[in-house]
Amino acid sequence: MSGPASIPPLTPNAGSAAHLDMDATYRKIAWRLIPFLVLLFILAWIDRVNVGFAKLQMLDDLQFSEAVYGLGAGIFFIGYFLFEVPSNLLLEKIGARKTLARITILWGAASMAMAYVTTPAMFYVLRFVLGVVEAGFFPGVVLYLTYWFPARHRARVNGLFMTSFAIAGAVGGPIAGLIMNSMQGVGHLANWQWLFILEGIPSVIAGFFVLLYLPEKPANAKWLSPAQQQAVTAAVAAENLGDHKHVSFIDACRNYRVWLCAAVYFCIVSGNATIAFWAPSIIKEIGIQNTLQIGLISAIPFLAGTLAMVWNGMHSDKTGERRLHCAFSALIAAAGLILTGMYLNNAVLALCALTLASIGILAAFPVFWSIPAAFLAGTAAAGGIALINSIGNLAGFVAPYMIGALKTSTGSLSSGLYFVAALEFLAAFLVVLFVKKQ
Repeated sequence: MSGPASIPPLTPNAGSAAHLDMDATYRKIAWRLIPFLVLLFILAWIDRVNVGFAKLQMLDDLQFSEAVYGLGAGIFFIGYFLFEVPSNLLLEKIGARKTLARITILWGAASMAMAYVTTPAMFYVLRFVLGVVEAGFFPGVVLYLTYWFPARHRARVNGLFMTSFAIAGAVGGPIAGLIMNSMQGVGHLANWQWLFILEGIPSVIAGFFVLLYLPEKPANAKWLSPAQQQAVTAAVAAENLGDHKHVSFIDACRNYRVWLCAAVYFCIVSGNATIAFWAPSIIKEIGIQNTLQIGLISAIPFLAGTLAMVWNGMHSDKTGERRLHCAFSALIAAAGLILTGMYLNNAVLALCALTLASIGILAAFPVFWSIPAAFLAGTAAAGGIALINSIGNLAGFVAPYMIGALKTSTGSLSSGLYFVAALEFLAAFLVVLFVKKQ
């Protein structure tokens, strides 16, 4: 699996030694780290959301209701919420390599265990466990990248890393559809059981490669010269000494901006969870029945979202503007979700609307994460980023559960989509009203 198609040039750091080409240094770092981190998150995302494809057959086999599925899909985020901050604080103490390797190996094993679910209780427990063991990966990577890149580059770098959301949706859908379409009854297992097993194995293997490939910090990167190591470390250290930054976790918890960011992120993530867990069902609802076709069609919104994510992060870095880039993306997401709900009886219009929603949702992520990084540093960044992400990701529980419950009570996905659209509108409102201009 290759990384992003291109790493855009990054502007030199004004404080670097004159004889160093910092533009080339940051591009070299990006090329070494981002493709591997993208691959890891693709594996994490696929193992997190493949239950959305398993659902197409698993519910009938196990006699689960839509509400059972919605609760099980969402309960992942309860475990995620409870263990994310401790995981990121542990990363700060023991290092990124050990933490990310542990997380990757354990989520692969937990995903494979999902193949043996037989009751709702087992479904709930294993989804909760998957959330526990994956907790800390995403905020850990966001924190890890702050060790390498100063703030002015982070929306772009975050955008490149977060293409993994979209790439995972683009490649994960067809792969899941192919497995579901071809593995039914092989070895006395159902196709959805094979889906969990075959998509969990690569994660376990990748976890061991983390220990071999990933350097802790610039000073440990043998592929950088000593002068480059010192310049990169000094640039980040100088920025973290700024008076405006909070350096302890207690300081972060006392900062109202951390809780505001958590609320905004909750609203944004609700849309992402909707697309991730319900896109296969939405596509089936508009009349597509073949699982391979569902997988291929589900890639379209994520491909469009990939382009939007990278462009929005690059444009935000170029202009230095954050709040409107984030708010406008959330408004596009809201409009797309509303239109999807309105046109579920028209396959073409519904797919176009779902693509519009995906563009808005995914474009908001890289710009959003440059906002808390602007006022957090040190242990405050480790704990604050994890706190924002853990609270925000509770939307991954609320949104799937609400959509499942509303579909069970109304018989249609539309009301659930409108509910999530309202949260996206709220995200835009909070950003415009409360986030300071930078």
